Amino acid sequence: MLNEYRVKARNTSAHSENKMHDDTVARRYGFRGGLVPGVTVYGYVTHPVVAAWGRAWLTGGGATVRFVKPLFEGEEGVVTASETPGGAAIRLRNPAGEECAVGSVTRAAAGPAPAAADYPVASPPAERPEGSHAELAPGRVLATTEVLFDEREAGEYLEGLGETHAIYRGAGALVHPAYYLKLANRALTGTVKVSPWIHLASDVRHLGPARVGERLAVRGRVDRAYEKKGREMVEMDLLIVAGGDARPVAAIRHTAIWRLAPPPGA
Repeated sequence: MLNEYRVKARNTSAHSENKMHDDTVARRYGFRGGLVPGVTVYGYVTHPVVAAWGRAWLTGGGATVRFVKPLFEGEEGVVTASETPGGAAIRLRNPAGEECAVGSVTRAAAGPAPAAADYPVASPPAERPEGSHAELAPGRVLATTEVLFDEREAGEYLEGLGETHAIYRGAGALVHPAYYLKLANRALTGTVKVSPWIHLASDVRHLGPARVGERLAVRGRVDRAYEKKGREMVEMDLLIVAGGDARPVAAIRHTAIWRLAPPPGA
């Protein structure tokens, strides 16, 4: 059973390159303040899932989540779930009862694991170009970002989320699933300069365990690019690999608005 989870939201990217998390810039676009990152919201959503299903979900489950309304610094997010065959429908609401994130989780993700060889490694550019239709055209191979997810990196990340689950600490600790989406963001921002931009949705399949102390890397390409209501959208087909053998641990379809419509009055 997935229990309700309450958490005080933190804007973990207030000082990042993406100015949609900056209070002043976000207000120009009509928001109350800087947006709590979708990656962080995803971390909140997954907490009760891991509490209920543990390692089995982290190494073989799946999730599809859309971020439909912003969550702001200091607000209480409430995560609730309703059981479905094979999984659960899940949502996070703000103090007004408005849905901020909606989606579904499955105990077992369907489909075979993609092959790492199908996702080429691409070195980050010496100087990133500005985001454009040409730079984010379908088929564009995105920059590969690699990090050592050691105890220090894990500790800082868990502290930012306010995550307390024991499965992410100690001997054999597993990588937090929201960190995969942080790497997914870097596939975009390591390839081109985009700001402000918004993470809209992610579809995640866990393919196996990734442990604290391993190197993680994201590989991928642009799958779709289109315009909607004056916003430029990109959908990315990504693979997270771990270790020296580039073992696939997560397949992700990641959707973002890389260019927003001009703010009111611009």
